[in-house]
Amino acid sequence: MAVGLSGTLPPLLAVRGIRVGATAAGVRKAGRLDLVVIEIESGSDCAAVFTRNAFCAAPVTVARRNLALRMPRYLLINTGNANAGTGAAGLRGAEECCSALAAQAGCDPAEVLPFSTGVIGEPLPVDRIVTGIPAARAALRADGWNEAATGIMTTDTVPKGVSRSVQIAGHTVTITGIAKGAGMIHPNMATMLAFIATDARVRPELLQSCLLEAVDVSFNSITVDGDTSTNDACVLIATGASSAPPLVSDQDAHYPLLRDAVAGVCAELAQAIVRDAEGVTKFITVEVVQGRDPEECRAVANAVALSPLVKTAFFASDPNWGRILAAVGRSGLSDLDVDAVSVYLDEVCIVRGGGRAPDYTEERGREVMQRSEITIRIELARGQARACVWTCDFSYDYVRINAEYRT
Repeated sequence: MAVGLSGTLPPLLAVRGIRVGATAAGVRKAGRLDLVVIEIESGSDCAAVFTRNAFCAAPVTVARRNLALRMPRYLLINTGNANAGTGAAGLRGAEECCSALAAQAGCDPAEVLPFSTGVIGEPLPVDRIVTGIPAARAALRADGWNEAATGIMTTDTVPKGVSRSVQIAGHTVTITGIAKGAGMIHPNMATMLAFIATDARVRPELLQSCLLEAVDVSFNSITVDGDTSTNDACVLIATGASSAPPLVSDQDAHYPLLRDAVAGVCAELAQAIVRDAEGVTKFITVEVVQGRDPEECRAVANAVALSPLVKTAFFASDPNWGRILAAVGRSGLSDLDVDAVSVYLDEVCIVRGGGRAPDYTEERGREVMQRSEITIRIELARGQARACVWTCDFSYDYVRINAEYRT
């Protein structure tokens, strides 16, 4: 059961210059939406970031190569099969799918970016995807985002999508994004698939910078299990179909409006991934403050967020604060003054002066741990920097879901 998420998305806003279609192609299971096509108006710009996993999937390799050659006209996304660990045959399969869509749409194969998610190491069912492409294209429409959000799901229990509108120089600019992810979630870079579009006109270099900034404070600030996927990708498209003036520099007075809106969409999608993590019962914010620099704050936050002992204690609603303290201590900070560190669970101080806070009681800690959303706040008392990571607990169901993943 997802934490704080509804099983039904509100209608997502159409983005001028984008059409989206989804169909059931039977990639892995019959009768479920599993193939999505996103059509991009000619003249649009596109930015993307991809996994840093050395065993990156074939579609990642092909998408990187194609994006370096041409701006895309289509994104082709399948679920049910990751096309990772598939060698040369996987590359050929991704290329065949791109060519099939390009032939039907009348564009160059390099103008198609492929994306896959699902089981690693199994041959891509190219014939099923190619056969399903006409139906996905036939379903293309401006308001097809909600179906697409469902069509990219794997072990997700709810679709994930966000829309926002901002006013730039008196003109409405729309941003809509969808994402999938529930397990194999950890930074470097996006730990899932996400597709975001806006009708703003943004210079390509600025669009890439905007995406990198947004990913850093969103998809690179979440972890479920410490496993970075082979297929991670995040794409940001700017169609330029809005009548708002073009954005060409980060010094543009209007740029912060778009930057903050894109970052907000990405953060909400990233948090939705953690809220829908496999077997989740608790949504946990790890906030580290008073560090010397953001990097050391992130190191401490990740040490706590990644600890199986911390995560299982949260599942049990057990205020075993010693596990948090141990994670902070092994995070690699040099000359850490442990006597200066304070740790809070929501409003309750559990550690001060190197040990249990004098006014802390197990009853107060247990009351906080019963909540479904909890913040761990760690004060390092060595600077002004801060960082935030979102994570979740580990439940029995996490083990069951991953043990049964291929059955």
